[in-house]
Amino acid sequence: MRISFHGAARSVTGSRHLIEANGQRILLDCGLFQGRREEADRKNREFGFDPAELDAVILSHAHIDHSGALPALIKHGFKGTVHTTLATADLASHMLRDSGFLQEKDAEFATKRDQRRGKRVPPREPLYTVEDAENALHQFEARSYYRRFYVAPGIHATFHDAGHILGSAIVEIEIEENGQKRSVVFSGDLGRKRLPIIRDPDQVETPDIVIMETTYGDRDHSPIQEAAGQLAAIIKKLCDRRGKLIIPAFAVGRTQEIVHTLSQLWSDGQIPHLPIFIDSPLAVNATEVFHRHPECFDAETRALLRDDGDPFGLHKMHYVRSNEESRSLNDREGPFVIISASGMAEGGRVLHHLRNSISDPKNGILFVGYQAEHTLGRRILSGEPEVNIFGEPHEVRAEIFVMNEFSAHADRNELLSWLNGNKGRPRDIFLVHGEEAQALAFADRLEHEGFIAPHVPTMHETIALGGSHPRKQR
Repeated sequence: MRISFHGAARSVTGSRHLIEANGQRILLDCGLFQGRREEADRKNREFGFDPAELDAVILSHAHIDHSGALPALIKHGFKGTVHTTLATADLASHMLRDSGFLQEKDAEFATKRDQRRGKRVPPREPLYTVEDAENALHQFEARSYYRRFYVAPGIHATFHDAGHILGSAIVEIEIEENGQKRSVVFSGDLGRKRLPIIRDPDQVETPDIVIMETTYGDRDHSPIQEAAGQLAAIIKKLCDRRGKLIIPAFAVGRTQEIVHTLSQLWSDGQIPHLPIFIDSPLAVNATEVFHRHPECFDAETRALLRDDGDPFGLHKMHYVRSNEESRSLNDREGPFVIISASGMAEGGRVLHHLRNSISDPKNGILFVGYQAEHTLGRRILSGEPEVNIFGEPHEVRAEIFVMNEFSAHADRNELLSWLNGNKGRPRDIFLVHGEEAQALAFADRLEHEGFIAPHVPTMHETIALGGSHPRKQR
């Protein structure tokens, strides 16, 4: 048995992990890399393996850094099944089409930029198109949580709730090879306990091998209970100076959590009845998917759905669909709130709002999720006095806020608690989906806690599992 790491290895995005066992090749996730545009585009076009040789893909959840390269994988020859949960399949039908549209627009923009610079090069080709995304969806097979299913000869899997976003899964894989049985657990992205809307992460039976995320492997979050009060204080501050509050937020998961919290604050009289705009067609579609999957909700949200029918504030918020309405917000006087994708400010309508608002000190920008290296969100959050948006410099004068309380990723102690909560201890642990410093810090913490030395793989590294310890393959 071998495991190869072709993404999210000492980095946060581009999750792709290949298991080879019993003559089968199973890929866990197939996500897009995000960061510097040229570098990300190059990485997204290099899989590190032949897609046509894969037997199956198991997708942990719908976020684009986990699912977004699937249309490219299928375009380049993958013919097998993409196994995922019911809610993830529904979300992916919207998210991958949206991603294909953005790939097409990015290629058009890059081609026009080349022409303006006088470059005599062929037109840029998108990584994939909307049509490619639609074709990819035909290979999805949706599964219920807790139902064991066949993946390939000698390989079965079960989805457990990861508590990260709607439909997110911890993947438990059972492998029979040469008369030996082994279990591999892939954490996907682990959520936090007591997050609004969705259920807490599940614990699993003792795995032999764990592949787990470490996004916040070197730090702890403030308690989620503090989030509502802090958000109310920020909104009141912006209202006092009649500014705009721009919240870059992932269209799936974070947007619905913030809307749910704002709706509660509004109903409880803790914030003024100011206009709140959800400016993301994808977020609108995703919120509709949420309504179709109450099986993923926690007890509180199910009760709210029964009693009120509107846990996502559909009647309090303004959901923006058209480009014209989105552009009209640029000339609107504050105070008001705009929640818009993408969460790392790397694309989508939020870039237009940032361009028009970032240089006015009346305004505020609130980051509520992880900002990966080299993204615009990270540059703003790092305190850079000037940033480029659409290739033009803009002075950062808006007030910058950050609230990790809304993070859908488990922090250091929550990751450790999840690992300790599983029955027994794994023989091998591989730490992925975290920048190098975070992953190595969490590896040190696990060793201190008595776990067998975890391994932090590098990009395209292959590990042979057998004997007393994993062996690196070159």
